[in-house]
Amino acid sequence: MFDLEEITEADTAAEELEEVVMGLIINSGSARSQAYAALKKAKEGDFIAANELMAQSRLALNEAHRVQTQLIESDQGQGIMKVSLVLVHAQDHLMTSMLARELIAELIELHEKMQ
Repeated sequence: MFDLEEITEADTAAEELEEVVMGLIINSGSARSQAYAALKKAKEGDFIAANELMAQSRLALNEAHRVQTQLIESDQGQGIMKVSLVLVHAQDHLMTSMLARELIAELIELHEKMQ
């Protein structure tokens, strides 16, 4: 027999995790988009705007990283966290955003030196 209370608790936990994971994806995507917008501004020679966009990108990335850290801490290295395809996808978004931001920062610096 199913315990309705356990099912409801499991559904609530899954919904909460999904909400957290979506926040991770949204913040990661925002960080990456702002970094690419900054690169575009740097190509145009507008380094003030590029730096502002990179600062915004950093804030979004910090928020995504904060969420990731909370997820890791809640798992306590014990495999408590249910790993789903969406969670893996969110992790991919975060890692590619971090890498893109690092590379874009270097490209902006090169554009600035070239001018």
